[in-house]
Amino acid sequence: FNAVVSEIVELNGEGRPVLVGTTSIEKSEYLAALLTRKGVQHNVLNAKQHEREAHIVAEAGQRGAVTIATNMAGRGTDIKLGPGIADLGGLHVIGTERHESRRIDNQLRGRSGRQGDPGSSRFFVSFGDDIMKRFAPEWVPGMMQKLGMTEEMPLESRMVTRAIEQAQQKVEGHNFDIRKRLVEFDDVINEHRTVIYAEREKILRGADTRANVLGLLIDELEALMGGGTSGNAESIEVLQNELREILHPDDLPSLEEMEELGEELSDEVLDRAEDRYEQMEELIGADNMRRVEHWLLLETIDYHWREHLTAVEDLRQSIGLQAYAQVDPLVAFKREGYDMFQQLQGNIRRQVARTIFKVRMVEQPVPAAAPVPGDSASSPNGESGAKAAPVLARTSAPAAASLRTNREESSSARTAGAPKLGRNDPCFCGSGKKYKRCHGA
Repeated sequence: FNAVVSEIVELNGEGRPVLVGTTSIEKSEYLAALLTRKGVQHNVLNAKQHEREAHIVAEAGQRGAVTIATNMAGRGTDIKLGPGIADLGGLHVIGTERHESRRIDNQLRGRSGRQGDPGSSRFFVSFGDDIMKRFAPEWVPGMMQKLGMTEEMPLESRMVTRAIEQAQQKVEGHNFDIRKRLVEFDDVINEHRTVIYAEREKILRGADTRANVLGLLIDELEALMGGGTSGNAESIEVLQNELREILHPDDLPSLEEMEELGEELSDEVLDRAEDRYEQMEELIGADNMRRVEHWLLLETIDYHWREHLTAVEDLRQSIGLQAYAQVDPLVAFKREGYDMFQQLQGNIRRQVARTIFKVRMVEQPVPAAAPVPGDSASSPNGESGAKAAPVLARTSAPAAASLRTNREESSSARTAGAPKLGRNDPCFCGSGKKYKRCHGA
């Protein structure tokens, strides 16, 4: 920075305005401290002085003005030259080091010589700069010392300039490859997102939820029955335990029935499931059934989609280790991602099938409104003003416990007239969670 300070002092003595670009706020403040020791008046533009930034930029083109700015803070500033500055040579731009990107260096150069005004620029590079540490051979500083060159001795050469530009090109190419690879990884999860969001959009736009839920239920039952029972008692018992998590208790076939039915077991189980579904719809009504289906599908998709995103992100962080096995990490990520997406669809189907018969409608009294003075507390026909509203609840079902909204019926225990809980208040059930994360979800 000694050479930078010397040039600033020389140009400041001539009256030319100087704009100094640094790569970090720390270095801009360090340079400002050096100029203060030299007694040079200057302004620092590093996004820390929001109120004075416009004033600093407006004064940067005046006689004797010295402005220190980071490369990012100096981008896009249009510095207008004061009277007589063009005759002195215009604005002079100094770069304290080369940036990894040539584009940022050119943007800093472009602050001078705008709209036909005169101007000049110069960049200073030392072996302590980041880009020189990464690309300069280790033997170069030692060789220059042997040749008798000191730190204060300047070295100007087109060969050095070309070498720095080649190093910048390597960094730019490396950064481009990183961004390109990142996009390729993003494309994998974007394909998953397109499918899930399309299914969710269909539900929100009023698709046939009955066909969706019933189809998922039948697919899950067929997947269980497709494995067969192998005719032994152990496999039949395992199958019965699986069916117990899906079917209504009244529809669960006994071990004796399963042995007797044999190959007809699959058709019998499907018939019982469809009959129970129709009975459930007749019991609570078609409109309420559609509400149950709508809630169940959205809740299941959202829950497992969040879990899928977390799992994919964990996979993405570790997939690079596949390169040690001579496997392209992107190919491995696509293969593993496809398997995880298949698991996601299977989890959604499994959760819907294991929850639909565990959900039922209960009547929850609406909290009575506060009585208004002068009004009677009851309705004109003598009935109470509280009305029954249907809510979603469930019976105790171990397989459906992973759904956030499948909770015990403690929600119906809230008394009429109880104060309304805020979304961030502790839940009334005593779980310790916020109301919005528990029964208010």
